[in-house]
Amino acid sequence: MKVGVVGAGIVGLAVAREVTRAWGATVTVLDKEDHVAAHQTGHNSGVVHAGIYYRPGSLKARLCRQGVALLREYCAEHRLPYEEVGKLVVASTLAERAELRRIAERARANEVPGIAELDALALREIEPHAVGVAAVHSPHTAIADFPAVARRLAEDIAEAGGSVLLSHPVRALRETAGGVEVLAGPGRFTFDRLVVCAGLGTDTVARMAGVPGEVRIVPFRGEYYALAGPARDLVRGLIYPVPDPRYPFLGVHLTRRIDGEVLVGPNAVMALAPEGYSWGDVDLAGLRRVLAWEGTRRLAARHWRTGVREVFGSAFKRSFLAAARRYVPALTAADLVRTRGGVRAQAVARDGSMVDDFAVDVQGRVVLVRNAPSPAATSSLAIARHIVEITSTLTS
Repeated sequence: MKVGVVGAGIVGLAVAREVTRAWGATVTVLDKEDHVAAHQTGHNSGVVHAGIYYRPGSLKARLCRQGVALLREYCAEHRLPYEEVGKLVVASTLAERAELRRIAERARANEVPGIAELDALALREIEPHAVGVAAVHSPHTAIADFPAVARRLAEDIAEAGGSVLLSHPVRALRETAGGVEVLAGPGRFTFDRLVVCAGLGTDTVARMAGVPGEVRIVPFRGEYYALAGPARDLVRGLIYPVPDPRYPFLGVHLTRRIDGEVLVGPNAVMALAPEGYSWGDVDLAGLRRVLAWEGTRRLAARHWRTGVREVFGSAFKRSFLAAARRYVPALTAADLVRTRGGVRAQAVARDGSMVDDFAVDVQGRVVLVRNAPSPAATSSLAIARHIVEITSTLTS
């Protein structure tokens, strides 16, 4: 059996590895970039989520919990960095305590180990420079080096006889009676099955396959500052706000990374290109397609005030500083230095709702990962098993 995978991010590479293990297939991974983990995998904060936020019974909840265990084991096996630094979700006002309590209940329903509800004094025992009226502590939330994991997965694929072909953008594809034909880079390929894990390029590949679907990818840029010098010592692990339940974003938080850097962010502004890492990155054709989607217009009409606030935060450092100082008041403007951000591929439905759960769509011999935002990196090995299982069931 020959299987193609579009996308050399951590999810695509995990799927390719799992296919070789489960089916003994010959796998070819195709990616338009010249290195693996070029986009979402290589631009996230490196947090290994424990599963505290997600609706019990959802794919996110189930695959995140499975994925944590698989990822921890994989990192140990290959001596990749993995450190349990713990996370505090902090209520800064009394009004946030009800939502904080709901997060604790969800975490326990998802069987997240070690969850504790803390008062203002107890949270400072964990993060001495943090303030708040209460917190939920997840001691086993970890940090890892996801690009390093992706590179190791690519090595696994090669060792199993597969190929990771970089600088091979998919130019066309079609399903035939005998398989799926793909034009990519300078070559033509025929696969028995094709799995699309294209992230920000999902809509482009879905259109080629003739299955645009009922959701579209809207790119949201997350911008970050990093703490400079001694200010890094003000944060031991991960300090998160109580998230707004209307959105799949978690709000500006403070994140210690595996390399010792501490990030402040991200915000969430609609990017002007699928890979729009700055305001100067503009793809007019891509932007027109995003704005033409009725779901985008309905989303904007419903949440334009929040959008304006996020754009303001993008333009002014003091907005980031104010958000960070709610939890670590010792921070000053001089402590924040702009650093690189990332772009999240967020699926938006026709009614303007942002798709919260993972979404996988099987269309004949083509499997499309329609929505795989955070915690997709955490869940990648479990997502791969899930895709192999549902594909095997549907085609057996």
